[in-house]
Amino acid sequence: MIAYERIQELAKKRHFSNLQEVAEKAGIAKNLIYSWKKKKPSTDSLKAVAIVLNTTTDYLNGLTNDPSPIHDALKDDEPGITWTDLDMPYGGAIPDDLKNMYKAIAEQYVKDHPDKFKGSH
Repeated sequence: MIAYERIQELAKKRHFSNLQEVAEKAGIAKNLIYSWKKKKPSTDSLKAVAIVLNTTTDYLNGLTNDPSPIHDALKDDEPGITWTDLDMPYGGAIPDDLKNMYKAIAEQYVKDHPDKFKGSH
């Protein structure tokens, strides 16, 4: 099934040693993910695994090909983060160019420090 294959792929990219480690972090039975080769996972279990792998259930289910988690603050049709979100006393939303700089810095930090994010959400 698609979910099993995608979980396996992301677990490897996220430097998990095996799927049992992913299951443990997700709080599910250690061999449950392996059973998803032949049967559809429950919504709750899949959601727990998606959180551990920092992705969406839509990606794991094959409904999208983008494994990136969706954050409302980064979607174009949302107002985005505000200065107040950053504990800064300015009014209004943060301009897109500045938001993109924050995003680029955060993405580079994650790439430079993958061990800090192994199994986090």
